[in-house]
Amino acid sequence: MTFIRTVLGDIAPAELGVTYAHEHLVIDGGRPVEMHADFDLSDIDRMATEVDGAVALGLRAAVDAMPCDCGRNVVKLAELSRRCGIHIVGSTGLHHDRYYGPEHWSARLSIGEIADRFALDITDGIDANDYAGPTIQRTQHRAGVIKIAGSDNGPSARDLRIFEAAAMAHRWTGAPILTHCEGGTGALNQVRVLGDLGVPASHVVLSHVDKVVDRAYHRELLGTGAFVEYDGSFRWGDRENGTLTLLTWALEDGLVDGILLGMDAARQGYYTMYGGKPGLTWLLDDFTRTMGARGIDPAARHRLFVDNPARAYAFADGAVGAG
Repeated sequence: MTFIRTVLGDIAPAELGVTYAHEHLVIDGGRPVEMHADFDLSDIDRMATEVDGAVALGLRAAVDAMPCDCGRNVVKLAELSRRCGIHIVGSTGLHHDRYYGPEHWSARLSIGEIADRFALDITDGIDANDYAGPTIQRTQHRAGVIKIAGSDNGPSARDLRIFEAAAMAHRWTGAPILTHCEGGTGALNQVRVLGDLGVPASHVVLSHVDKVVDRAYHRELLGTGAFVEYDGSFRWGDRENGTLTLLTWALEDGLVDGILLGMDAARQGYYTMYGGKPGLTWLLDDFTRTMGARGIDPAARHRLFVDNPARAYAFADGAVGAG
């Protein structure tokens, strides 16, 4: 029987509930914060208040997409999960090279050694030092998804090593794979590469693709059997809301079952507790009302927020659970 792995333990997919499918609830230092102070999301008190606002509107789960050694803090994620009463899926994997630099261990280890680190995060527990310390000290909190990043129009040569390591870890553990699609591009190439490496499209979630508002592109993506994750709904400003347009087309095309919704709010400027906007309540408040006005009814929204994440973030059949 399949399961979803949260930082506090394994649950049945039916227990997940209303889910934000790609978030950044904790960024605790690392190179991203060194590059941009606005990435600092280390204050758990502020984030707990932020999450509580969304919980009041029905939020029950979130996928935290911060992978290895760039601000991930699984102990803080576990504390946030307990305090707010929500399920949180933590990530292993690696982001873009710019968040690490040329001397990082990911440039020195073999593909198999990188895969080992991903797999041990999933099976044994995420390192308390996030692979940035002199030793590795595994916590009781395990990763439930492998997060990797592709470049413009598909994986670069560096990305391909990480994709291969992710595919190995998926084959060993059954964990789903969540990808970053730069500018929304390259998703078809990512599915092809992962498929060639033995990862079924049904265990792949392609993020940020609503940046490309092209009906044919999204029909082709959803036709692969992969899931797509839309997180740009609050980023359109005075322009026509492309995320809403894509959702409307998907409803007309009968493709809603392949779509997840998130916010990818990785900066203080997006959270009300830091004086930013629109805040974590956006998807379940303003945007839900907007979807309703466009004809995306409660049944369709239930699929987007509940049914689809429960399938997308489930481990492959036959994977070893908590025992």
